[in-house]
Amino acid sequence: MSKITRIKNAAVVFLIIATVAVVLFSATKNSRFQAALTTAGFFNKETPDHLTGMFTTIVDEEGNMLSMMSRTIFVGDELYTSEGRSYRIGKVQGERAEAKFLGMDPQIVSYNELYAGQVAPVAKSTAEQRKGNIAVYHSHTDESYVPTDGTESIPFKGGIYRVGKVMVDVLQGKGIQVNYDQTPHDPHDNNAYVRSRRTAANLLKSGPAAIFDIHRDGVPDPTYYRAEIDGKKVAKLRLVVGRENPKMEANMDFAKRMMSAANNMHPKVVKEIFVGKGDYNQDLMHTALLIEAGTHTNSGEEAERGVSMFSESVPTVLGITGGTPVAPPSAPAAKPTTGAGGAWKALGWVLGLTVVGGVGYLLIISGNWDNVKKNISSFGREITMLGGRRAARKPGARDESPDRGDDT
Repeated sequence: MSKITRIKNAAVVFLIIATVAVVLFSATKNSRFQAALTTAGFFNKETPDHLTGMFTTIVDEEGNMLSMMSRTIFVGDELYTSEGRSYRIGKVQGERAEAKFLGMDPQIVSYNELYAGQVAPVAKSTAEQRKGNIAVYHSHTDESYVPTDGTESIPFKGGIYRVGKVMVDVLQGKGIQVNYDQTPHDPHDNNAYVRSRRTAANLLKSGPAAIFDIHRDGVPDPTYYRAEIDGKKVAKLRLVVGRENPKMEANMDFAKRMMSAANNMHPKVVKEIFVGKGDYNQDLMHTALLIEAGTHTNSGEEAERGVSMFSESVPTVLGITGGTPVAPPSAPAAKPTTGAGGAWKALGWVLGLTVVGGVGYLLIISGNWDNVKKNISSFGREITMLGGRRAARKPGARDESPDRGDDT
């Protein structure tokens, strides 16, 4: 095989891979393909979350405990308390993470003030109530509650389904249509989010006002979530937002509004908002949230009461029952996103792999780096000769370039 032939073969391979990259990029720009395609599914090597007995404790710079959760914590993750105190993880050592206080979050402070003066809207006509619907599903369908279920995991039909059903019942009791998809996504690993993506995408076809993925945590201490609210024993909630998705800012704004509205109706029923590494399929919709209802050592009834209280505030925030959403305050608002950033990131990954693959192919057929450089140089001269020689000839001048004939 001649050098020119080898270079042409390498060029063909490179062009094929580049074409695939362009097709994938175009697909991510198309909403139908985007719903089923995510780079997280291809490069997800992280430790699964909500694993019983494995948890991380988050402390501030003075060593005071801020939170604990059954997931791997990464530098750059953030935590927001119900009062609006914001923290960013700056150090992780084993099962202990240290967070730096960033100050009071102005949006949460403003939303707390807004909903403190907001009463639940009065239900109007059925026609007005049905202008929106809510979608509910579970990515980790085995999650259960030990005091109630006798075990922390029941494959394919965990106690978490009863918690989801409570949200459905509360919302339907307010005249709101709810699409509850109970498709199982076992086993319990991070690819559960890849499997549940199809479920979430199907739910989006009905045009929901919001979509909720309901979980429970896996920390061993039930008192971290347990509280008495309105005279009832309740397992509090945590809202989780993925920071690796193009709709993160919109998801975060929705989480802040939900926390403020729910805590106004039932004080401190939502403990905090955690912003973690991952996307949790929240790139599919601006109003997508992951809810953690207590932990496996809480009873199912405690978790159900917590979700019930939270669900009462959903119509208030989305304006479904009252017909008109509550106007946001003048605090800095989340910037709307289009999803283009995520698509460009995916293209960057594919093009990067294209370049690496092309160079690797050249190295294999060339034998060493010196020959790779010579082949690339020769290929460049070939392209220059194909595209530039005639263009450089002056009008009327005699073309004295030799007939190159057939390179083969």
